[in-house]
Amino acid sequence: MDDGSFQDELGVVHAFSTPLTLNESLQTGDEPVLGGELRQKAVWVEETDCIGCRYCAHVASNTFLMIAETGRCRAIRQDGDSIERIQEAIDTCPVDCIHWVDFEHLIDLRQRQLETARSRGIPQA
Repeated sequence: MDDGSFQDELGVVHAFSTPLTLNESLQTGDEPVLGGELRQKAVWVEETDCIGCRYCAHVASNTFLMIAETGRCRAIRQDGDSIERIQEAIDTCPVDCIHWVDFEHLIDLRQRQLETARSRGIPQA
């Protein structure tokens, strides 16, 4: 990339090779928080397929959480853990219900998931 940015093997675009800090007056609110990084993909748990093993939550506890009402895990933060840690959690899932998806698909995926859960009689939190 000609603007000084680069893309790593997982598709994350890094703006600069060294971190930049912004003066608070220049911040837009879209900056990553808590040391997170901007990502091209979001992590998604297909909760209706989740068996509640909690492997993902044990590996990437800042990203995944067991929802007590459903007994299934959910991605609660997109920047909670490193990409490598999230990928490790994805790899531990015995039913392959965790995926990288485009951010713009999250709303549609959630709606479809709610409809599927209702049709199967699965409670949703």
